[in-house]
Amino acid sequence: MMDWSAGQGFLNINGTQLEYACWGPAPDQAPTIVLLHEGLGCVALWRDFPAKLAAATGMGVLAYSRAGYGQSDGKPLPWPVHYMTDEAVDVLPQVLNAIGFRSGLLMGHSDGATIAAIYAGSVEDFRIRGLILMAPHFFTEPMGLSAIAAARDAYRSGDLKPKLARYHRDVDNAFVGWNDSWLNPDFETWNVGDVIDYFRIPTLAIQGAGDEYGTLAQIQEVETRSYAPVEVEILPDCGHAPHLDQQDRVLSAVTDFTAHLQRIEAAQPELA
Repeated sequence: MMDWSAGQGFLNINGTQLEYACWGPAPDQAPTIVLLHEGLGCVALWRDFPAKLAAATGMGVLAYSRAGYGQSDGKPLPWPVHYMTDEAVDVLPQVLNAIGFRSGLLMGHSDGATIAAIYAGSVEDFRIRGLILMAPHFFTEPMGLSAIAAARDAYRSGDLKPKLARYHRDVDNAFVGWNDSWLNPDFETWNVGDVIDYFRIPTLAIQGAGDEYGTLAQIQEVETRSYAPVEVEILPDCGHAPHLDQQDRVLSAVTDFTAHLQRIEAAQPELA
């Protein structure tokens, strides 16, 4: 079991070292929010958001870098088209057990939001009380694929590679794994929207009005297909990273959402 008091370290998941950092109370002291990063993210790229999230909600917060990202061990290339499903079904359950997760929420951004959604719709885990999905994607859209192709050009001939190299131990592993998967012709028909049909916990869906990687159709998919309650925050003057572009608005929305969930939990009668 990890030492929460250390604040950071590595989790050994099937022989792969995954870096993590944590803030706020340990899982045996309060609910935990597990952060799942975007397709080019890692622990460090959450910046100051996790600390502010822990302070605002009173919950523990844990972020980890998936294999191939940040300071975690690498992940063999090429990554399959279904790499997000693999992460949700094969890796995330072990991460939750390794950190001593007892109850709380999954909060994901972009790829991380999709992984959280797949977990909620595929794995029976009554410890998960709610979902926070920022800029999720459930199917491909032409504008999103165009933005990903533009990122490839910026990586090959622009300044994106040196910028990312400050955060990823093997920057080619991180970028090529993600980018080649999305630009694989087979990805054009990728669709995991059916996982939403199996949601049985409340969801907060957040997206920037100016998101360059996905339209509001992704959020509408959650609204129309979820059996459980869905709250939506569409943020003006905001791109693909709401927690950075509109941090105060996101913290306010998440704090209200988690407080509401806790009030519901407190009102539930205890079973004999």
